[in-house]
Amino acid sequence: MTTRLVQVRQQVLKQNDVVARALRERFRAAGVRVVSLVSSPGSGKTAFLKRTLFTLRDEYRVAALVGDLATENDAARLAEAGVPVRQIVTGSVCHLEAEMVERALDGWDLEALDFLFVENVGNLVCPATFDLGEDLRAVLFSVTEGEDKPRKYPTIFHSADLAVITKSDLAAAAEFDAAAAHRSVQTVRPGMEALEVSAKSGAGMDAWLAILRSLPPTQE
Repeated sequence: MTTRLVQVRQQVLKQNDVVARALRERFRAAGVRVVSLVSSPGSGKTAFLKRTLFTLRDEYRVAALVGDLATENDAARLAEAGVPVRQIVTGSVCHLEAEMVERALDGWDLEALDFLFVENVGNLVCPATFDLGEDLRAVLFSVTEGEDKPRKYPTIFHSADLAVITKSDLAAAAEFDAAAAHRSVQTVRPGMEALEVSAKSGAGMDAWLAILRSLPPTQE
């Protein structure tokens, strides 16, 4: 039984990688930069993305895909930014897969976009091994979750390009040790950049936006 489960998982991941490679080529041809966000539930991922969309919408053509097990609440919140947003309801699946993203893009003109943001289902385990064809993957954890999140979930940090510590405005109330959090990141992923941000106050958002603006258009 164990062998069979391993074989099935390998087949699923292989198929996902095939679709992800096709998506990456499609994004590159359209010249759209794709950024995915992963985190545990309650990290402030949607608020962070909402502020990002509001900030970039006058400078770039932006859109978002948002995954959740049920409801379209997050998509409704993001749509307040006045940009195209689509919800992917996964049902019992605890992560987004490349095929889900592919289906959600049906009828969308990618060449009309500069940035596409993909907000994954709140989970720090399953999304780690599923490539979505993105250019940049950011893993978020909040000051209310504790400083040792990277050491508890190392795989997701190994699969990401950037760490973002959210809800920095609550750091004092949560008695958050920022230095310890940064050490946790470096212990798991030496050299990984880690930002401290607050979607509420805007603190640290300039550094995040600078990273996004530095991503080159991928069209060849």
